[in-house]
Amino acid sequence: MTSTVPDDTAPPRVVARDLALAYGETTAATGLTFDVRPGEFVSFIGPSGCGKSSALRAVGGLLEPAAGELLVDGTPVAGPRPRDVSFVFQDLALYPWRSAVRNVEIALQFAGVGRAERRTRAMEALHAVGLGDVPHRFPDQLSGGMRQRVAIARALVSDASLLLLDEPFAALDELSRTKIGEQLATLLEEHGKTVLFVTHSLSEAVYLSDRVIVMTPRPATIKEIIEVPLARPREPRVLRTPGFHALTDRLSALLLEDDVPGDPR
Repeated sequence: MTSTVPDDTAPPRVVARDLALAYGETTAATGLTFDVRPGEFVSFIGPSGCGKSSALRAVGGLLEPAAGELLVDGTPVAGPRPRDVSFVFQDLALYPWRSAVRNVEIALQFAGVGRAERRTRAMEALHAVGLGDVPHRFPDQLSGGMRQRVAIARALVSDASLLLLDEPFAALDELSRTKIGEQLATLLEEHGKTVLFVTHSLSEAVYLSDRVIVMTPRPATIKEIIEVPLARPREPRVLRTPGFHALTDRLSALLLEDDVPGDPR
Protein backbone atom coordinates (compact mmCIF):
# COMPACT_ATOMS: atom_id res chain seq x y z
CA MET A 1 0.00 0.00 0.00
CA THR A 2 1.21 3.48 -0.81
CA SER A 3 1.28 5.69 2.24
CA THR A 4 -0.77 8.86 2.26
CA VAL A 5 1.33 11.87 3.25
CA PRO A 6 -0.30 15.07 4.54
CA ASP A 7 -0.17 17.77 1.88
CA ASP A 8 1.91 20.65 3.26
CA THR A 9 1.31 22.80 0.17
CA ALA A 10 -2.51 22.75 0.15
CA PRO A 11 -4.60 25.09 2.32
CA PRO A 12 -5.47 23.63 5.74
CA ARG A 13 -8.69 21.62 6.02
CA VAL A 14 -9.32 23.00 9.51
CA VAL A 15 -8.22 26.36 10.92
CA ALA A 16 -8.88 27.33 14.55
CA ARG A 17 -7.79 30.72 15.88
CA ASP A 18 -8.18 31.74 19.56
CA LEU A 19 -11.13 29.36 19.91
CA ALA A 20 -13.06 29.36 23.19
CA LEU A 21 -15.42 26.48 24.03
CA ALA A 22 -18.00 26.27 26.79
CA TYR A 23 -20.86 24.07 27.94
CA GLY A 24 -23.42 25.88 30.05
CA GLU A 25 -21.64 28.24 32.42
CA THR A 26 -18.42 26.20 32.32
CA THR A 27 -15.52 27.27 30.11
CA ALA A 28 -13.95 24.10 28.73
CA ALA A 29 -11.15 25.63 26.68
CA THR A 30 -9.82 28.99 25.57
CA GLY A 31 -7.29 30.35 23.12
CA LEU A 32 -7.14 27.17 21.00
CA THR A 33 -5.13 27.79 17.83
CA PHE A 34 -4.27 24.99 15.43
CA ASP A 35 -4.41 23.90 11.78
CA VAL A 36 -5.08 20.48 10.26
CA ARG A 37 -3.59 19.69 6.87
CA PRO A 38 -5.32 17.62 4.15
CA GLY A 39 -4.69 13.91 4.74
CA GLU A 40 -3.40 14.49 8.28
CA PHE A 41 -4.31 12.46 11.36
CA VAL A 42 -4.32 14.73 14.44
CA SER A 43 -5.11 13.52 17.96
CA PHE A 44 -6.20 15.46 21.04
CA ILE A 45 -5.08 14.24 24.47
CA GLY A 46 -5.53 15.80 27.89
CA PRO A 47 -7.36 15.41 31.21
CA SER A 48 -11.09 14.71 31.35
CA GLY A 49 -13.21 17.82 30.88
CA CYS A 50 -10.50 19.82 29.08
CA GLY A 51 -12.54 20.33 25.91
CA LYS A 52 -11.21 17.59 23.62
CA SER A 53 -14.66 16.36 22.64
CA SER A 54 -15.98 19.92 22.58
CA ALA A 55 -13.32 20.80 20.01
CA LEU A 56 -14.51 17.97 17.75
CA ARG A 57 -18.13 18.97 18.19
CA ALA A 58 -17.26 22.55 17.26
CA VAL A 59 -15.43 21.45 14.10
CA GLY A 60 -18.43 19.28 13.21
CA GLY A 61 -20.86 22.16 13.66
CA LEU A 62 -22.55 20.61 16.71
CA LEU A 63 -21.27 23.20 19.20
CA GLU A 64 -21.07 26.94 18.64
CA PRO A 65 -17.75 28.38 19.87
CA ALA A 66 -17.96 31.01 22.60
CA ALA A 67 -15.27 33.04 20.82
CA GLY A 68 -12.65 32.83 18.10
CA GLU A 69 -12.55 31.76 14.46
CA LEU A 70 -13.17 28.25 13.12
CA LEU A 71 -12.97 27.37 9.42
CA VAL A 72 -13.38 24.09 7.54
CA ASP A 73 -12.15 24.21 3.95
CA GLY A 74 -11.92 27.99 4.20
CA THR A 75 -15.56 28.45 5.24
CA PRO A 76 -16.73 29.47 8.73
CA VAL A 77 -18.44 26.61 10.53
CA ALA A 78 -22.12 27.48 10.88
CA GLY A 79 -23.68 24.06 11.49
CA PRO A 80 -23.33 20.37 10.58
CA ARG A 81 -22.00 19.53 7.10
CA PRO A 82 -22.68 15.78 6.74
CA ARG A 83 -21.50 15.67 3.14
CA ASP A 84 -18.06 16.89 4.19
CA VAL A 85 -17.72 15.90 7.86
CA SER A 86 -18.54 12.56 9.48
CA PHE A 87 -18.53 11.52 13.17
CA VAL A 88 -17.78 8.29 14.99
CA PHE A 89 -18.83 8.71 18.62
CA GLN A 90 -17.80 6.68 21.66
CA ASP A 91 -21.34 5.32 22.05
CA LEU A 92 -21.38 4.43 18.30
CA ALA A 93 -25.05 5.51 17.94
CA LEU A 94 -26.06 2.38 16.04
CA TYR A 95 -29.79 1.82 15.55
CA PRO A 96 -30.61 -1.47 17.34
CA TRP A 97 -33.57 -2.21 15.06
CA ARG A 98 -31.47 -1.95 11.88
CA SER A 99 -29.08 -4.61 10.61
CA ALA A 100 -25.40 -3.86 10.08
CA VAL A 101 -25.84 -3.06 6.40
CA ARG A 102 -28.90 -0.89 7.07
CA ASN A 103 -27.01 0.99 9.80
CA VAL A 104 -24.32 1.76 7.24
CA GLU A 105 -26.91 2.74 4.65
CA ILE A 106 -28.49 5.37 6.89
CA ALA A 107 -25.83 7.97 6.05
CA LEU A 108 -26.58 7.53 2.35
CA GLN A 109 -30.32 7.51 2.91
CA PHE A 110 -30.12 10.93 4.59
CA ALA A 111 -28.10 12.14 1.59
CA GLY A 112 -30.86 11.05 -0.82
CA VAL A 113 -28.94 8.19 -2.45
CA GLY A 114 -31.16 5.62 -4.20
CA ARG A 115 -31.85 2.23 -2.60
CA ALA A 116 -29.80 0.08 -5.00
CA GLU A 117 -26.74 2.34 -4.82
CA ARG A 118 -27.09 2.56 -1.03
CA ARG A 119 -26.94 -1.20 -0.69
CA THR A 120 -23.98 -1.55 -3.05
CA ARG A 121 -21.92 1.11 -1.32
CA ALA A 122 -22.84 -0.10 2.17
CA MET A 123 -21.76 -3.64 1.31
CA GLU A 124 -18.47 -2.34 -0.10
CA ALA A 125 -17.85 -0.45 3.16
CA LEU A 126 -18.65 -3.52 5.26
CA HIS A 127 -16.26 -5.64 3.18
CA ALA A 128 -13.59 -2.96 3.70
CA VAL A 129 -13.84 -3.33 7.48
CA GLY A 130 -14.03 -7.13 7.37
CA LEU A 131 -17.78 -7.53 7.97
CA GLY A 132 -18.95 -8.51 4.52
CA ASP A 133 -20.08 -11.89 5.85
CA VAL A 134 -22.47 -10.54 8.53
CA PRO A 135 -24.43 -7.71 6.87
CA HIS A 136 -27.81 -8.83 8.20
CA ARG A 137 -26.88 -9.24 11.86
CA PHE A 138 -28.27 -6.71 14.31
CA PRO A 139 -26.06 -4.79 16.77
CA ASP A 140 -26.95 -7.07 19.70
CA GLN A 141 -25.73 -10.01 17.60
CA LEU A 142 -22.29 -8.44 17.10
CA SER A 143 -19.28 -8.18 19.39
CA GLY A 144 -18.07 -4.79 20.61
CA GLY A 145 -15.31 -4.77 18.03
CA MET A 146 -17.71 -5.68 15.23
CA ARG A 147 -20.11 -2.92 16.26
CA GLN A 148 -17.16 -0.54 16.17
CA ARG A 149 -16.40 -1.61 12.61
CA VAL A 150 -20.01 -0.99 11.59
CA ALA A 151 -19.70 2.58 12.89
CA ILE A 152 -16.44 3.05 10.98
CA ALA A 153 -18.02 1.64 7.80
CA ARG A 154 -20.88 4.12 8.18
CA ALA A 155 -18.37 6.97 8.43
CA LEU A 156 -16.43 5.75 5.40
CA VAL A 157 -19.46 5.21 3.17
CA SER A 158 -20.57 8.82 3.44
CA ASP A 159 -17.64 10.01 1.29
CA ALA A 160 -17.01 12.77 3.84
CA SER A 161 -13.33 13.65 3.59
CA LEU A 162 -13.04 14.89 7.20
CA LEU A 163 -13.62 12.34 9.98
CA LEU A 164 -14.09 13.25 13.65
CA LEU A 165 -13.47 10.28 15.96
CA ASP A 166 -14.40 10.80 19.63
CA GLU A 167 -12.85 8.00 21.73
CA PRO A 168 -14.27 5.34 19.41
CA PHE A 169 -12.30 2.48 21.00
CA ALA A 170 -12.84 3.38 24.66
CA ALA A 171 -15.00 0.32 25.43
CA LEU A 172 -12.54 -2.18 23.89
CA ASP A 173 -9.67 -4.09 25.46
CA GLU A 174 -6.10 -3.10 24.58
CA LEU A 175 -5.55 -5.91 22.05
CA SER A 176 -8.79 -5.14 20.23
CA ARG A 177 -7.95 -1.42 20.24
CA THR A 178 -4.58 -2.12 18.62
CA LYS A 179 -6.04 -4.40 15.95
CA ILE A 180 -8.91 -2.10 15.02
CA GLY A 181 -6.63 0.95 15.20
CA GLU A 182 -4.28 -0.68 12.70
CA GLN A 183 -7.16 -1.50 10.35
CA LEU A 184 -8.57 1.99 10.72
CA ALA A 185 -5.23 3.63 9.92
CA THR A 186 -4.91 1.49 6.78
CA LEU A 187 -8.45 2.29 5.63
CA LEU A 188 -8.05 6.02 6.22
CA GLU A 189 -4.79 6.13 4.28
CA GLU A 190 -6.38 4.24 1.40
CA HIS A 191 -9.34 6.64 1.34
CA GLY A 192 -7.25 9.80 1.82
CA LYS A 193 -9.23 11.00 4.84
CA THR A 194 -8.33 13.86 7.16
CA VAL A 195 -8.91 12.89 10.78
CA LEU A 196 -9.36 14.56 14.18
CA PHE A 197 -9.22 11.96 16.97
CA VAL A 198 -9.86 12.16 20.72
CA THR A 199 -8.28 9.52 22.95
CA HIS A 200 -7.02 8.99 26.49
CA SER A 201 -4.52 6.39 25.27
CA LEU A 202 -1.04 7.86 24.71
CA SER A 203 0.14 4.81 22.76
CA GLU A 204 -2.95 5.01 20.54
CA ALA A 205 -2.32 8.70 19.88
CA VAL A 206 1.30 8.11 18.88
CA TYR A 207 0.56 4.99 16.82
CA LEU A 208 -2.19 6.61 14.72
CA SER A 209 -1.22 10.28 14.51
CA ASP A 210 0.90 12.63 12.45
CA ARG A 211 0.62 15.20 15.26
CA VAL A 212 -0.71 15.15 18.81
CA ILE A 213 -2.29 18.22 20.43
CA VAL A 214 -1.66 18.15 24.19
CA MET A 215 -4.17 20.13 26.26
CA THR A 216 -3.97 21.42 29.83
CA PRO A 217 -6.65 20.97 32.51
CA ARG A 218 -9.83 23.05 32.31
CA PRO A 219 -10.09 25.84 31.38
CA ALA A 220 -7.81 24.28 28.80
CA THR A 221 -5.26 25.73 26.47
CA ILE A 222 -2.92 23.94 24.09
CA LYS A 223 0.20 23.02 26.03
CA GLU A 224 2.17 21.70 23.07
CA ILE A 225 1.71 20.18 19.60
CA ILE A 226 3.94 17.15 19.12
CA GLU A 227 5.06 15.92 15.70
CA VAL A 228 5.11 12.13 15.27
CA PRO A 229 7.92 11.43 12.77
CA LEU A 230 7.31 7.68 12.55
CA ALA A 231 7.22 6.41 8.96
CA ARG A 232 3.95 5.28 7.39
CA PRO A 233 2.39 2.82 6.83
CA ARG A 234 2.74 1.76 10.47
CA GLU A 235 2.63 -1.79 11.75
CA PRO A 236 2.32 -3.14 15.33
CA ARG A 237 6.09 -3.72 15.52
CA VAL A 238 6.55 0.05 15.74
CA LEU A 239 5.05 -0.21 19.25
CA ARG A 240 8.30 -1.86 20.39
CA THR A 241 10.72 0.70 18.94
CA PRO A 242 12.74 3.21 21.01
CA GLY A 243 11.31 6.10 18.99
CA PHE A 244 7.75 5.10 19.83
CA HIS A 245 8.52 4.79 23.54
CA ALA A 246 10.32 8.13 23.56
CA LEU A 247 7.23 9.84 22.16
CA THR A 248 4.79 8.22 24.60
CA ASP A 249 7.14 9.12 27.48
CA ARG A 250 7.21 12.73 26.29
CA LEU A 251 3.41 12.90 26.17
CA SER A 252 3.17 11.33 29.62
CA ALA A 253 5.62 13.86 31.04
CA LEU A 254 3.66 16.77 29.57
CA LEU A 255 0.42 15.53 31.14
CA LEU A 256 2.01 14.78 34.50
CA GLU A 257 3.31 18.36 34.73
CA ASP A 258 -0.32 19.47 35.16
CA ASP A 259 -1.39 16.61 37.41
CA VAL A 260 -1.35 18.45 40.74
CA PRO A 261 -2.46 16.34 43.76
CA GLY A 262 -5.67 17.67 45.23
CA ASP A 263 -6.38 19.94 42.24
CA PRO A 264 -10.18 19.88 41.80
CA ARG A 265 -9.86 20.35 38.04
